[in-house]
Amino acid sequence: MLVPFKALPDNARVWIYQSNRSFTEEELTEIQSKLDDFLVEWTVHGQQLNAGYEIRYKRFIIIGLDQEINAASGCSIDASVHFIQSLEKEYNVDLLDKMNVSFKQGEFVAYKNLIDFKKMVKNKSVSPKTIVFNNLVNNKAEYLSDWEVPAAESWHKRFLK
Repeated sequence: MLVPFKALPDNARVWIYQSNRSFTEEELTEIQSKLDDFLVEWTVHGQQLNAGYEIRYKRFIIIGLDQEINAASGCSIDASVHFIQSLEKEYNVDLLDKMNVSFKQGEFVAYKNLIDFKKMVKNKSVSPKTIVFNNLVNNKAEYLSDWEVPAAESWHKRFLK
């Protein structure tokens, strides 16, 4: 069952998929429609899942699931991964590659592989105050408070030494 993302409880599980590029307005419209269709039909053992989503900065797809009503199982999680893989193919983007980092440079969102990110830290192009996206958050409360944080306050800090 599709619900507004804002209506999900703070303990709702979240999955964050970052794109290696920004989506166009046309792509965003199509992706929103596909997300609507997928989440309306997303089930676990025949039971509907209460899920919502939002798309941020034209490149992050955030799916939230209220697990108090029905929790995702291996099969339902597999279905969501297959859905994301279908978006990757259709729009020629990477959404599942966790070896990349997104961070803010002013109002622009930069996307780099870890090797290039480490080089930027070494060259002082990235500082402890650089806002990074911590896609490892587990629930909506963490997403709201700890997703966009200074590098010094995230797992990225290990590269700052």
